[in-house]
Formats: sequence, C-alpha cells, structure tokens
Amino acid sequence: MAVAASIALAACGSATPGSGAPTSAVPSAAESTGARPTASLGATPSTISAPTPAPTPTPTASPRGGVPDFSHVYLIIFENKEYSEVLGSPSAPFFNELAAKYGLAADFYAETHPSEPNYIALTSGGTQGVTDDGDVNVNADNLFDQVSASGRTWHAYQQSYPGGCFNGSSSSAVTDGPGLPGEYARRHDPAILYTSISGKASSCANISNLASFDPGAADFEFITPNIINDMHDGSIADGDNFLKAFLPEITSSAAFANSVVFITFDEGSSDIHGGGQIPTIVITPNMTPGYRATATYDHYSLLRTIEQAWGLPYLGNAATAAPMLFPY
Repeated sequence: MAVAASIALAACGSATPGSGAPTSAVPSAAESTGARPTASLGATPSTISAPTPAPTPTPTASPRGGVPDFSHVYLIIFENKEYSEVLGSPSAPFFNELAAKYGLAADFYAETHPSEPNYIALTSGGTQGVTDDGDVNVNADNLFDQVSASGRTWHAYQQSYPGGCFNGSSSSAVTDGPGLPGEYARRHDPAILYTSISGKASSCANISNLASFDPGAADFEFITPNIINDMHDGSIADGDNFLKAFLPEITSSAAFANSVVFITFDEGSSDIHGGGQIPTIVITPNMTPGYRATATYDHYSLLRTIEQAWGLPYLGNAATAAPMLFPY
C-alpha cells in the first residue's frame, strides 16, 4: 500500500488552483501577510496632534466565489510533522493514499511555534498574543461563534475529553474511539480556549469525546485525536492508523455529500515561514484524483476558505489570505 500510494502521489500532475490543468510546479517561498493601518500625525500651524491610534480591524464581508457552500466542514488536525516527514513516508501509507486519491496543498505552512498559537490563529485569524502552550483564556472573535451567529451549528470532538465543560490542562489516557489510548490536551482544543465558549455552559457543551462522534451532528466539526494518535507523543504510524480507522466514519456517511474534510497539522518541525511546511489534504466526494494545489497557503487561508464558503465575515489575517481553491 505504501509503495503504491507513493508512486501514485509522485505520478499525479500538479495544477494551479482553479485551473484543473496539469502543470509542473515547485512550491513557492512566498507568504502573504496582513498589515494593520498605520497611525498618522495631523498638524496645525500652532500645535501637533497626538498620534491617531490604529483602528481595530473589523471583519470584512466575504464573497463565496470559487468555494462551494458546503453542507458540512470537517477539520481534523494532527501535530508537529513536516510535509517531508509524512508525504512519501512508508510510515504513512494511508496519508499518501489520500493525497493520491483526493487533493493536496503542496505548499502549506503553519504560522509559528509551539502548538497553541497555531490553533488560535486557525480559528480566530491571529495568535492573539499567545506565544506558548499555557492555560490561556482568549477573549477574541472566533470561528465557532461565527458559525453559531450564522445560524449553523458546530461541535468539537476531542479524543479522551472527559466532558462536563472540563477546563483542565489535560486528562488521563483512556480508550476513546479508534486508535491507541492517550491523553486529552487543552492546548489542542481551540474551542475551550475562548472565554465566550468556556464561560458559557450551553456553548462548551458542544465539546465532547470522540466516542460520541456523529458526522451529521453539526455543520462544522473540529476533530482532534489524543496526544498519541495526533503524532505529538505517538509515531507517524500511530497517526496514520488512527486516520485509516476514523475517516470512513465521515466519508461513508450520508453527511459527506456536498461536504469537505480538511486534514492538516498544527506546526512542523522547522521554522520555514514561521511554523514549518505541513501536510494538508483536502477531501470531497468529487475531488479530481491526485490534484496538487501549488499556491502558498497557511492556516489563515484555511480559515478564510471556511468563512468564504459560508459567507461569514473574515477574521483578522483571513481577510488578506488566499482562499484554498480546489476543484471541489
């Protein structure tokens, strides 16, 4: 399986997003960044006014062009692996099979290190000043609240999560759904990091363990394996085995029709573009097999793509990020 998947991946044609035409491309090193307005000094003949504070950016209305109005969006996130460690690796035959069968973002990057600020960036459009893996409580607009405000629903499935709006740093390793037993880590659960969710029982009730997974339960479903199955403390093979056992719960369900699965990582092991080049696979029922998007994307691009699909306002750096254009 590993050899066949690697051969298929190597043989597939590259294409620029939206073209559908095979090309040959080397991933670019460019990375888009958002810029805040700069303050200006105003002057009169007798006085100089104080600097005008830079305005707080407000979300920008988003057109849906190029991205479908998905019925469901599933986001599965793994940990701490570079693109080159997974794609082409004999330890990850299922990842490589998926890359050959569906779509691959061949030039996708994380923002920073360590884990937590990347989860926050992915769901709020910025790191919100978080620079470590501490037990933070973030007061910021976020994707989960956006989804609710739009009349849609969300659910976070966190493997080994003990339930009851648990807000501790971690919990004991337990068996919870596919894969190996492992601990839940709060820093890998972005929903509970936001005060608008952790401080409201009806919102944090949308976080549950993986054994309760239902592909049709919500419009947006955020899935984090435990720290063994997400490759943080486990091996690449552990993560690959988990995904092979879990993913069919989505792709074989009726809810998968007109839906998308994004599989990505929080960060790599290098500092390229801040957080390393990470594997990112895009799965839809009608994806062109072996499609390779060679445009440069990052977590902000993924956030923008979800917001654009559902006509949500763009949060933070998602406003200037490139949407992930695939033959959905």
